[in-house]
Amino acid sequence: MTNDASAPNRALVADPDPGRLAETVAALTAAGFMVRSAHDAGSLAAALRSEQSDVLVVDNDLREFLPRNDAPVLLLLDPEDELDVTALEGWTIADFTYRGQPPAFRVHRALVLIARAAERTRRRSEAESLRESLRKVSAAIRSTIDPDRIAQHLVKGIGEALGAEHVWFTTFPDTRVPQVSAEWNAPGLVPGVLPGELTGDIATFELAERLWAEAEVQPLPKRAPAGESGGAGAPGGAGAPSASVVVPVGEGDLVLGVIWIARPDTAQEWTRAEIGLIQHVSGNLAYGLMQSHLIGAQQQVMYKLQELDQAKTDFLTTVNHELRTPLTSITAYLDMMRSGAGGPLPAGVERMVDVISRNAERLRRLIEDMLTVSHQDTSGDLQLSRVNVGTLLRLVVSTLQPLADSRSLSLTVMHAPGTVTVQADEAKLEQVFANIISNAIKFTPDGGHVAVSSGITSDPGTVPSVVVSVEDTGVGIPETEIEQVFTRFFRASNASTAAIPGSGLGLAIAHDIVERHSGRLDVESALGVGTTVSVRLPLDAES
Repeated sequence: MTNDASAPNRALVADPDPGRLAETVAALTAAGFMVRSAHDAGSLAAALRSEQSDVLVVDNDLREFLPRNDAPVLLLLDPEDELDVTALEGWTIADFTYRGQPPAFRVHRALVLIARAAERTRRRSEAESLRESLRKVSAAIRSTIDPDRIAQHLVKGIGEALGAEHVWFTTFPDTRVPQVSAEWNAPGLVPGVLPGELTGDIATFELAERLWAEAEVQPLPKRAPAGESGGAGAPGGAGAPSASVVVPVGEGDLVLGVIWIARPDTAQEWTRAEIGLIQHVSGNLAYGLMQSHLIGAQQQVMYKLQELDQAKTDFLTTVNHELRTPLTSITAYLDMMRSGAGGPLPAGVERMVDVISRNAERLRRLIEDMLTVSHQDTSGDLQLSRVNVGTLLRLVVSTLQPLADSRSLSLTVMHAPGTVTVQADEAKLEQVFANIISNAIKFTPDGGHVAVSSGITSDPGTVPSVVVSVEDTGVGIPETEIEQVFTRFFRASNASTAAIPGSGLGLAIAHDIVERHSGRLDVESALGVGTTVSVRLPLDAES
């Protein structure tokens, strides 16, 4: 069929009978057709290849040479000819007339076929346009997790796509979807009145439940009596619209909601294609609402966890502050006692003071570790500067040497030759090495050995790094527990069994600080043999 409505229709007439061919061509030409003709299989094939036609008028004797074609086909038969219905069904649109009927009748049947083809094309175009519009509705539904926006996208999109007067949607109470309702009315129209089938919560649910179980929709009567009012919670207004349909929304075996769509009196009956597309959109709607509800619940849980985490942080900060005050007083009085401010200390009392002092220092480190943990997620930027690794290690080792001496441990340190520097927060890096070395001392039996070493490594394709290793001859860590040593408050089972004191925070803090320096912390251990902890940090470019 030609796209231009003012252009003449094009016909191809194929008939082996010269007289009948001529009269058919003449009749069609007189009716305003542009006509081409063919008298045998060869000329028919050539004509079909050369140009498209709006209708094919073909004698039954040439039917077998006619391929499947989008153009409508009018067959010319004798009354005694056997009509092959299967062949007719093979063409898009087909009809037949008898050879003896007047040529004007052939013209009439050809025009009817062209009109049928035009209507078919129109319906296809409308169906594709509707499909595209509802595809956009589904895309809009999937674009948000806000249930109210999902509902608004649905009612407005369906209303505009179907040329509706009113669209109403609601969900039923269910743990899987949020409770939401939405209504859309065509411009200039007051809210519509729900039909009687939807004017009660129980009745609405029962209708939707039945329709969902039957995988059906419910067309409703044309127009409700004037002045009919809706039920509780229904859209208000006067004059219920007509040509409405009820579509259930569900998932699995359970119905979740219902959609009501009303079109004007002049609208055609609901087509199967329209109903199928609406049901497809309702499926996307159910999925979108369930996802929205699930994500919303997860977000609420996340917000609660964040609140709990902040409360934990605030609590730790407060407790640390409250612990620091008495501890400061304790250490101050211990220093005064050692300095002789209260007079000379007997030998036995001096040993007691030493024990108190060591435990006060242990408590101070524990408080600092707890404070560090409480600030790990909210701490500011690192205060970076050039840090001499060798100097820092000597400082840490000298500070911990008395602790090693009290356990008769050998504590050695070996540096890389030359000056090795890294870009780091010196105070935090000192805390890393202090935690690791003090751990090694703590978990090494009396008379054991702790060795601290540093070196430079440069693997192919990687940035040169400085590696600091702390190796001990301690109790070791069970192989199944090594991956957990960076977890806050985790303590190896053999450490707990042996009653070795500790909070389980040292390595967790060190691991966090090293990662913030773009470094890596590794642990290798053999039960009963010892543990090696390695810290790898990017080497300063000027080293």
